[in-house]
Amino acid sequence: MSFPIPEKNVDLHGSAPDKHEIALLLIDVINDFDFPGADQLLRYARPMARNLLRLKRRAYKAGVPVIYVNDNFGRWKSDFRRTLDHCARYGRGRDVVRLLRPEENDYFVLKPKHSGFFSSALDTLLRYLRTQTVILTGIAGNFCVLFTANDAYMRDFKLFVPSDCTVSNTKRENDSALRLMKKFLKANTRPASRIVLRPPASAIRKGIAEKTQAGNREPN
Repeated sequence: MSFPIPEKNVDLHGSAPDKHEIALLLIDVINDFDFPGADQLLRYARPMARNLLRLKRRAYKAGVPVIYVNDNFGRWKSDFRRTLDHCARYGRGRDVVRLLRPEENDYFVLKPKHSGFFSSALDTLLRYLRTQTVILTGIAGNFCVLFTANDAYMRDFKLFVPSDCTVSNTKRENDSALRLMKKFLKANTRPASRIVLRPPASAIRKGIAEKTQAGNREPN
């Protein structure tokens, strides 16, 4: 007996309605900074968080999906909301977490290892969003951002890694990671303010059509 093959689900059961060729990824910014060298990292993370918040707000205006890609910190019985609550209440970097805490319509993906793609749903989500370019930001540039960039490159995504929206324990380590991503992964490392974000083409076409229809209506 044969069964009909179901049609491809194009909207994740209504849970991923956004469609945009660009997606903004915030990597490990929900963090309790409970590890050696955290104080030094926080010195760079605090100004980075303000830059990232501005970029995130611009992404909202352009309809760019915002995805939190976060480590589970070995807490296999936890989830993203519990991780967020713990870091915002008790983490050493709770000011960073509170500044960058996700909004209701943001996406989140938990990852068990350095790369956001390893054993996670990130690749599936990006395909449903029809993403072609990813903007990688967050902590740390020379580990999780670098590993995620490498896996994104192997999946043929175009890469932006804004130099002012990712940090490592030292500026030297971060600059070295940015150079590697630029040279070998073809990443564009221009500052966030120089990244142009526009609404998706479908939204622009819809806006033009609505204006045209409004202009063609005769007055009552």
